Amino acid sequence: MEEPAPAASAQPAGSCKPHLEKLTLGVTRILESSPGVTEVTITEKPPAERHMISSWEQRNNCTLPEDVKNFYLVTNGFHMTWSVKLDDHSIPLGNMAINSITKLTQLNQTSMYSLPNAPTLADLEDDTQEDSENQPAKPHFDSRSVIFELDPCNGNGKVCLVYKKGKPALAKDSEIWFLDRALYWHFLTDTFTAYYRLLLTHLGLPQWQYAFTSYGISPQAKQWFNMYKPITYNTSLLTEETDSFVNKLDPSKVFRSKNKMLIPKKKGPVPSAGSQKGPSGPPSAPSTPKSTSGSGNPVRK
Repeated sequence: MEEPAPAASAQPAGSCKPHLEKLTLGVTRILESSPGVTEVTITEKPPAERHMISSWEQRNNCTLPEDVKNFYLVTNGFHMTWSVKLDDHSIPLGNMAINSITKLTQLNQTSMYSLPNAPTLADLEDDTQEDSENQPAKPHFDSRSVIFELDPCNGNGKVCLVYKKGKPALAKDSEIWFLDRALYWHFLTDTFTAYYRLLLTHLGLPQWQYAFTSYGISPQAKQWFNMYKPITYNTSLLTEETDSFVNKLDPSKVFRSKNKMLIPKKKGPVPSAGSQKGPSGPPSAPSTPKSTSGSGNPVRK
Protein backbone atom coordinates (compact mmCIF):
# COMPACT_ATOMS: atom_id res chain seq x y z
CA MET A 1 0.00 0.00 0.00
CA GLU A 2 1.58 3.22 -1.14
CA GLU A 3 1.76 6.22 1.09
CA PRO A 4 -0.06 9.35 -0.12
CA ALA A 5 2.04 12.17 -1.45
CA PRO A 6 3.11 14.51 1.38
CA ALA A 7 2.54 17.63 -0.73
CA ALA A 8 -1.16 16.82 -1.12
CA SER A 9 -1.72 16.55 2.63
CA ALA A 10 0.52 19.38 3.83
CA GLN A 11 -1.36 22.25 5.42
CA PRO A 12 -0.58 25.31 7.55
CA ALA A 13 -0.62 24.63 11.26
CA GLY A 14 -3.08 27.45 11.88
CA SER A 15 -5.77 25.56 9.96
CA CYS A 16 -4.88 22.08 11.26
CA LYS A 17 -7.61 19.78 12.45
CA PRO A 18 -8.27 19.14 16.15
CA HIS A 19 -6.68 15.69 16.10
CA LEU A 20 -3.49 17.18 14.63
CA GLU A 21 -3.50 19.81 17.36
CA LYS A 22 -3.61 17.03 19.96
CA LEU A 23 -0.93 15.12 18.08
CA THR A 24 1.49 18.05 18.38
CA LEU A 25 0.58 18.76 22.04
CA GLY A 26 0.00 22.44 21.24
CA VAL A 27 3.53 23.05 19.93
CA THR A 28 2.11 24.62 16.77
CA ARG A 29 0.61 27.51 18.72
CA ILE A 30 3.88 28.07 20.59
CA LEU A 31 5.80 28.24 17.31
CA GLU A 32 3.30 30.55 15.64
CA SER A 33 3.55 32.98 18.57
CA SER A 34 7.36 33.00 18.48
CA PRO A 35 9.03 36.03 16.83
CA GLY A 36 10.21 35.52 13.28
CA VAL A 37 8.64 32.06 12.89
CA THR A 38 6.67 31.50 9.71
CA GLU A 39 5.30 28.70 7.55
CA VAL A 40 4.52 26.24 10.35
CA THR A 41 3.30 23.25 8.33
CA ILE A 42 2.09 19.76 9.28
CA THR A 43 1.83 16.95 6.76
CA GLU A 44 -1.38 15.09 7.50
CA LYS A 45 -1.04 11.33 7.06
CA PRO A 46 -3.84 8.75 7.25
CA PRO A 47 -3.73 6.08 9.96
CA ALA A 48 -1.96 2.83 9.16
CA GLU A 49 -4.09 -0.26 8.71
CA ARG A 50 -3.73 -2.99 11.29
CA HIS A 51 -2.75 -5.50 8.66
CA MET A 52 0.16 -3.24 7.68
CA ILE A 53 1.50 -3.41 11.24
CA SER A 54 0.98 -7.17 11.41
CA SER A 55 2.71 -7.75 8.07
CA TRP A 56 5.64 -5.57 9.20
CA GLU A 57 6.05 -7.63 12.38
CA GLN A 58 5.91 -10.91 10.47
CA ARG A 59 8.30 -9.75 7.78
CA ASN A 60 10.90 -8.48 10.24
CA ASN A 61 10.31 -11.08 12.96
CA CYS A 62 9.93 -8.25 15.49
CA THR A 63 7.12 -7.16 17.78
CA LEU A 64 6.47 -3.43 17.81
CA PRO A 65 6.02 -1.77 21.22
CA GLU A 66 2.44 -0.85 22.05
CA ASP A 67 3.11 2.89 21.98
CA VAL A 68 4.60 2.58 18.49
CA LYS A 69 1.56 0.62 17.31
CA ASN A 70 -0.81 3.18 18.79
CA PHE A 71 1.10 5.98 17.09
CA TYR A 72 0.85 4.36 13.65
CA LEU A 73 -2.85 3.64 14.21
CA VAL A 74 -3.34 7.41 14.63
CA THR A 75 -1.01 8.61 11.87
CA ASN A 76 1.20 6.66 9.51
CA GLY A 77 4.27 8.80 10.16
CA PHE A 78 4.76 12.40 11.19
CA HIS A 79 6.28 15.44 9.50
CA MET A 80 6.20 19.02 10.75
CA THR A 81 8.36 21.91 9.51
CA TRP A 82 8.74 25.61 10.24
CA SER A 83 10.86 28.45 8.93
CA VAL A 84 12.23 31.80 10.08
CA LYS A 85 12.03 35.09 8.22
CA LEU A 86 15.33 36.93 7.83
CA ASP A 87 15.69 39.96 5.53
CA ASP A 88 12.44 39.20 3.72
CA HIS A 89 13.63 35.65 3.04
CA SER A 90 12.13 32.50 4.53
CA ILE A 91 14.77 30.05 5.75
CA PRO A 92 13.73 26.46 6.64
CA LEU A 93 14.82 25.70 10.20
CA GLY A 94 12.70 23.29 12.26
CA ASN A 95 12.06 19.75 11.09
CA MET A 96 10.25 17.01 13.05
CA ALA A 97 9.82 13.67 11.33
CA ILE A 98 9.03 10.04 12.07
CA ASN A 99 9.11 7.50 9.26
CA SER A 100 5.93 5.74 8.18
CA ILE A 101 5.50 2.03 8.82
CA THR A 102 6.53 1.31 5.23
CA LYS A 103 9.74 3.30 5.66
CA LEU A 104 10.56 1.83 9.06
CA THR A 105 13.33 -0.24 7.50
CA GLN A 106 16.18 -2.12 9.08
CA LEU A 107 19.52 -0.35 9.10
CA ASN A 108 21.49 -1.73 6.20
CA GLN A 109 24.03 -4.30 7.34
CA THR A 110 25.36 -5.12 3.89
CA SER A 111 28.07 -3.32 1.98
CA MET A 112 27.14 0.00 0.42
CA TYR A 113 29.81 -0.38 -2.24
CA SER A 114 30.06 -2.65 -5.26
CA LEU A 115 33.53 -3.88 -4.33
CA PRO A 116 33.49 -7.49 -3.08
CA ASN A 117 35.61 -6.78 0.02
CA ALA A 118 34.07 -3.45 0.93
CA PRO A 119 33.48 -3.01 4.69
CA THR A 120 30.02 -3.23 6.21
CA LEU A 121 28.68 -1.35 9.24
CA ALA A 122 29.58 -4.34 11.41
CA ASP A 123 33.18 -4.09 10.19
CA LEU A 124 33.31 -0.39 11.05
CA GLU A 125 32.03 -0.89 14.59
CA ASP A 126 34.35 0.34 17.33
CA ASP A 127 34.50 -2.48 19.86
CA THR A 128 37.11 -0.63 21.92
CA GLN A 129 34.47 1.74 23.25
CA GLU A 130 33.46 0.49 26.68
CA ASP A 131 29.90 0.84 27.87
CA SER A 132 29.33 3.54 30.46
CA GLU A 133 27.97 2.58 33.85
CA ASN A 134 25.37 5.35 33.62
CA GLN A 135 24.00 4.17 30.26
CA PRO A 136 22.64 0.90 28.91
CA ALA A 137 24.78 -1.38 26.79
CA LYS A 138 25.31 0.06 23.33
CA PRO A 139 23.75 -1.53 20.23
CA HIS A 140 25.74 -3.55 17.73
CA PHE A 141 25.61 -3.50 13.95
CA ASP A 142 25.77 -7.29 13.70
CA SER A 143 23.09 -9.86 14.52
CA ARG A 144 23.30 -9.13 18.24
CA SER A 145 20.98 -6.13 17.71
CA VAL A 146 18.13 -5.34 15.32
CA ILE A 147 18.03 -1.66 14.31
CA PHE A 148 15.28 0.26 12.48
CA GLU A 149 15.50 3.87 11.32
CA LEU A 150 12.88 6.19 12.79
CA ASP A 151 14.24 9.56 11.65
CA PRO A 152 17.05 10.37 9.17
CA CYS A 153 17.65 13.72 11.02
CA ASN A 154 18.30 15.64 7.78
CA GLY A 155 21.61 13.85 7.31
CA ASN A 156 22.93 14.74 10.78
CA GLY A 157 22.59 11.17 12.03
CA LYS A 158 19.82 8.65 12.59
CA VAL A 159 17.32 8.10 15.37
CA CYS A 160 16.74 4.36 15.60
CA LEU A 161 14.41 1.88 17.22
CA VAL A 162 16.82 -0.69 18.62
CA TYR A 163 16.11 -4.24 19.76
CA LYS A 164 18.99 -5.25 22.00
CA LYS A 165 18.69 -9.05 21.90
CA GLY A 166 18.43 -9.85 18.21
CA LYS A 167 15.67 -11.83 16.49
CA PRO A 168 13.05 -12.78 17.34
CA ALA A 169 12.83 -9.28 18.78
CA LEU A 170 10.44 -8.57 21.64
CA ALA A 171 8.88 -5.23 22.43
CA LYS A 172 10.27 -5.17 25.99
CA ASP A 173 13.83 -5.23 24.60
CA SER A 174 13.43 -2.06 22.53
CA GLU A 175 15.01 1.35 23.15
CA ILE A 176 15.50 4.59 21.24
CA TRP A 177 19.09 5.47 20.33
CA PHE A 178 20.82 8.17 18.28
CA LEU A 179 23.53 7.18 15.80
CA ASP A 180 25.74 10.16 14.94
CA ARG A 181 27.65 10.64 11.70
CA ALA A 182 30.78 9.10 13.21
CA LEU A 183 28.81 5.89 13.88
CA TYR A 184 28.81 6.34 17.66
CA TRP A 185 25.72 5.42 19.65
CA HIS A 186 24.01 7.73 22.16
CA PHE A 187 21.11 6.65 24.35
CA LEU A 188 17.96 8.80 24.15
CA THR A 189 14.95 7.17 25.83
CA ASP A 190 13.54 3.84 26.99
CA THR A 191 10.25 4.24 25.14
CA PHE A 192 8.94 5.72 21.92
CA THR A 193 6.50 7.93 23.85
CA ALA A 194 9.34 9.57 25.76
CA TYR A 195 11.24 10.17 22.53
CA TYR A 196 8.18 11.68 20.85
CA ARG A 197 7.93 14.19 23.68
CA LEU A 198 11.61 15.07 23.25
CA LEU A 199 11.03 15.57 19.55
CA LEU A 200 8.21 18.03 20.15
CA THR A 201 9.73 19.89 23.10
CA HIS A 202 12.96 20.51 21.16
CA LEU A 203 10.86 22.04 18.36
CA GLY A 204 12.78 20.16 15.69
CA LEU A 205 15.73 22.53 15.98
CA PRO A 206 18.77 21.56 13.88
CA GLN A 207 21.01 18.93 15.49
CA TRP A 208 18.97 18.85 18.71
CA GLN A 209 19.82 15.17 19.18
CA TYR A 210 23.47 16.15 19.75
CA ALA A 211 22.44 17.79 23.02
CA PHE A 212 22.34 14.23 24.39
CA THR A 213 25.91 13.47 23.33
CA SER A 214 29.13 14.10 25.21
CA TYR A 215 30.29 16.74 22.70
CA GLY A 216 27.01 18.64 22.39
CA ILE A 217 25.57 20.70 19.57
CA SER A 218 27.58 22.75 17.09
CA PRO A 219 28.24 26.50 17.55
CA GLN A 220 25.80 27.35 14.76
CA ALA A 221 23.07 25.25 16.35
CA LYS A 222 23.72 26.98 19.69
CA GLN A 223 22.81 30.29 18.10
CA TRP A 224 19.39 28.90 17.12
CA PHE A 225 18.98 27.26 20.54
CA ASN A 226 19.51 30.62 22.24
CA MET A 227 17.03 32.32 19.93
CA TYR A 228 14.36 29.62 20.17
CA LYS A 229 14.96 27.82 23.44
CA PRO A 230 13.38 24.36 23.54
CA ILE A 231 10.58 23.77 26.01
CA THR A 232 11.85 22.50 29.38
CA TYR A 233 15.37 22.51 27.96
CA ASN A 234 18.31 22.31 30.34
CA THR A 235 19.82 25.78 29.85
CA SER A 236 22.96 24.83 31.79
CA LEU A 237 24.22 23.25 28.56
CA LEU A 238 24.20 26.68 26.96
CA THR A 239 26.09 28.66 29.62
CA GLU A 240 29.82 28.11 29.86
CA GLU A 241 30.47 26.62 26.45
CA THR A 242 28.19 29.06 24.67
CA ASP A 243 30.03 32.11 26.02
CA SER A 244 32.91 31.50 23.62
CA PHE A 245 30.64 31.39 20.58
CA VAL A 246 27.63 33.62 21.22
CA ASN A 247 27.99 37.39 21.31
CA LYS A 248 26.31 38.83 24.40
CA LEU A 249 25.74 42.44 25.48
CA ASP A 250 25.58 43.17 29.19
CA PRO A 251 24.75 46.89 29.69
CA SER A 252 25.95 46.86 33.30
CA LYS A 253 29.39 45.69 32.24
CA VAL A 254 29.59 47.93 29.20
CA PHE A 255 28.88 51.17 31.11
CA ARG A 256 30.65 50.23 34.35
CA SER A 257 33.98 51.66 33.20
CA LYS A 258 32.34 54.93 32.21
CA ASN A 259 30.89 55.37 35.67
CA LYS A 260 34.33 54.93 37.21
CA MET A 261 35.77 57.64 34.97
CA LEU A 262 33.36 60.18 36.44
CA ILE A 263 34.55 59.70 40.02
CA PRO A 264 38.16 60.99 39.59
CA LYS A 265 36.90 64.04 37.74
CA LYS A 266 34.87 65.17 40.76
CA LYS A 267 37.62 64.52 43.34
CA GLY A 268 40.41 65.75 41.10
CA PRO A 269 40.37 69.49 42.14
CA VAL A 270 40.80 68.69 45.86
CA PRO A 271 44.33 67.18 45.78
CA SER A 272 45.41 69.56 43.04
CA ALA A 273 44.54 72.53 45.23
CA GLY A 274 46.67 71.13 48.06
CA SER A 275 49.58 70.48 45.76
CA GLN A 276 49.48 74.08 44.51
CA LYS A 277 49.65 75.43 48.08
CA GLY A 278 52.58 73.14 48.98
CA PRO A 279 55.31 74.78 46.90
CA SER A 280 53.97 78.35 47.46
CA GLY A 281 55.93 78.85 50.71
CA PRO A 282 57.70 77.30 53.72
CA PRO A 283 54.65 77.40 56.05
CA SER A 284 52.77 74.96 53.80
CA ALA A 285 55.71 72.52 53.59
CA PRO A 286 54.74 70.44 56.68
CA SER A 287 51.20 69.98 55.41
CA THR A 288 52.38 68.63 52.05
CA PRO A 289 53.98 65.42 53.42
CA LYS A 290 50.85 64.68 55.47
CA SER A 291 48.63 64.68 52.39
CA THR A 292 51.09 62.59 50.39
CA SER A 293 52.08 60.28 53.25
CA GLY A 294 48.45 59.43 53.89
CA SER A 295 48.31 57.67 50.58
CA GLY A 296 51.97 56.71 50.22
CA ASN A 297 53.05 55.42 53.66
CA PRO A 298 50.63 52.49 53.90
CA VAL A 299 51.75 51.36 50.48
CA ARG A 300 55.43 51.48 51.51
CA LYS A 301 54.73 49.50 54.71
